[in-house]
Amino acid sequence: MKKKRRLFIRTGILLILICALGYTIYNAVFADKESISEGSQAPNFVLKDAEGNRIELNGLKGKGVFLNFWGTWCEPCKKEFPYMANQYKHFKDQGVEIVAVNVGESRLAVHNFMNSYGVNFPVVLDSDRQVLNAYGVSPIPTTFLINPEGKIVKVVTGTMTESMIHDYMNLIKPGESSG
Repeated sequence: MKKKRRLFIRTGILLILICALGYTIYNAVFADKESISEGSQAPNFVLKDAEGNRIELNGLKGKGVFLNFWGTWCEPCKKEFPYMANQYKHFKDQGVEIVAVNVGESRLAVHNFMNSYGVNFPVVLDSDRQVLNAYGVSPIPTTFLINPEGKIVKVVTGTMTESMIHDYMNLIKPGESSG
C-alpha cells in the first residue's frame, strides 16, 4: 500500500515538473516573442563599447538614438558604416547619437573593423546576443530610430544610402516632431 502511494506521489510530482518544463519552453520559444515595433518604448540595455566603457540606452534619453545592429562579416554593414560616420559628424552636436551594436563578435574583430572604416561613434558588443534577441532583430543590418523620449519611430532593415541616413537622423533630432 505504501509503495503504491509513493509511486502515485512520485508520478504526480514528475508530471507537474514535466508540465512546468513544457510551459517554460513554450514561453521561451513562442509566447515571449513580443515584437518591438514603431511606437514601442525602446527596451533599455547596458553594454560595453570596444574600449570597455559602459553604455546604457536610458542614459541617452533626451537625444535621438540611431541604434544599428551589425556584424563585421555583413557586406551591407560595410557599405553603410562610412555613411553613418559622415552623418554623425553633422548630427552629434545636434543631439543625435549613433549606437552600433555588434552581434556576437570578438573585441579584436570589432577594433580592426572600426580602424579600417574610420568609425567615430560608439560601438557596443552584444557578445551573448541578448540585446539582439530583446529587439527581435532579423536580418542584419537593422536600425531602430529612437526619439528623445525613448520611443521607436521607425525600424529600418537592409542597406541604407547616405541620403537615407541623413533623413533618418533629421527625423529623430531633438526638437523635431518625432512620433
